[in-house]
Amino acid sequence: MSNDFNSAMRRASELVRTGNPVGATQMIQAALAKGGLSSPSAGLNPDVKALGGGKIGRSLRETLAGLGSLPQSGMPTANMTEPPLPKGARFDGGTFTCAQGSRDYRVYVPALNGASPNGMIMMLHGCTQSPVDFAKGTGMNTLADQHGLIVVYPAQSRGANMQSCWNWFGPADQTRDAGEPAILAGLAQQMQRDHGVPQGASFVAGLSAGAAMAVILGQTHADVFSAVGAHSGLPYRAAHDVPSAFAAMGSGGVRAQKTRPIPTIVFHGDADSTVHNTNGHQIADGAATGPQVVEDGTAGKRSFTRNTILSADGHAVMEHWTIAGLGHAWSGGNSAGSYTDPNGPDASAEMVRFFLDLPLKDA
Repeated sequence: MSNDFNSAMRRASELVRTGNPVGATQMIQAALAKGGLSSPSAGLNPDVKALGGGKIGRSLRETLAGLGSLPQSGMPTANMTEPPLPKGARFDGGTFTCAQGSRDYRVYVPALNGASPNGMIMMLHGCTQSPVDFAKGTGMNTLADQHGLIVVYPAQSRGANMQSCWNWFGPADQTRDAGEPAILAGLAQQMQRDHGVPQGASFVAGLSAGAAMAVILGQTHADVFSAVGAHSGLPYRAAHDVPSAFAAMGSGGVRAQKTRPIPTIVFHGDADSTVHNTNGHQIADGAATGPQVVEDGTAGKRSFTRNTILSADGHAVMEHWTIAGLGHAWSGGNSAGSYTDPNGPDASAEMVRFFLDLPLKDA
């Protein structure tokens, strides 16, 4: 994208945060028109019905969904070189197709030396990211080597969203038997079969739009995924159209219905100016109930508060990490990937620890 377009997106993001979504919509519409993606004479009404169809509506909806990926200092440049592979490991690629559509993916298979994997994690990248970028930034492949895990990285297509965001904000992608949840769950089930993943040991995690989609999958496909990791994400059905997506990112979403409890680990920075950290609290509030333990600590250069909810038998079923000073970035991530902050707690390691400490559940 051009520097002018990125500048317009940053100004629009500021308008959202100051409570002017209509002005933000108009600014994005003008930027799209300048780039030849829409007509400046088209209606500027931000109502979802007015934006619901045609080339203009799709372009604007996709741009708004990707707005949360734009940092204040500009778009990061992802390093797309392949990560190094340990001897015997594979980082394969493929395409999964089902009745609801298809998506490309990468899958990391560590050197298991004939043993079965201990589990599988589906990692959903954020806006403008790719599977390779996300794998490098989170360091999840290295943890897969250490713990004997399969890691699958679905790739959002530009055809489905122009900024490669998972479409967390649309009703068509918030239900079990349609849209992206059906595609991603189908891919997970194929990976379970192909790699002999133990029953009840499949998990899903993501960043930003990917975290919002991970939360959706925890609600729509609890029979496929046993736990959720949400970093800088939004709660289930936090939005149902463009204006509500703006509102959710700016100040927190409103859950449309009671959510089902599912083991969840949440990371969110208290300085996140892209997805307000109220969203992290809302995800955690819907994840579980029970006795709580609150801890304060420091990891690396950042302090944190961790709120843990325990099950009746004493294991953690929800952890909510609030990281002081962290913006919209993966805590403890590797700077080889985009949207990472190496200064805080290692979100990847903590997610893996949380997942593997859960008792295996029967599907």
